[in-house]
Amino acid sequence: MSSTKGTLSAGRPSVKAGDKRKAATLASLSDERPVKRVNFELPAAQHAKLKIYAARQGKTVKELLTEYVGQLPED
Repeated sequence: MSSTKGTLSAGRPSVKAGDKRKAATLASLSDERPVKRVNFELPAAQHAKLKIYAARQGKTVKELLTEYVGQLPED
């Protein structure tokens, strides 16, 4: 049983208290840029159309949309 009975703590559940320094070090080794999640709704027919198009291109919907957004002008 935990010695901090009744308290809540934030953080990754997989990181134990003594391992936080190690986890931060491993995270800092990543050279990836920060990311944001995009979430929106589509009618079912448009969703199916998008998935079929992506499959025919040999790509995932994520890859397809990421490439599209990358081609947009910076303005």
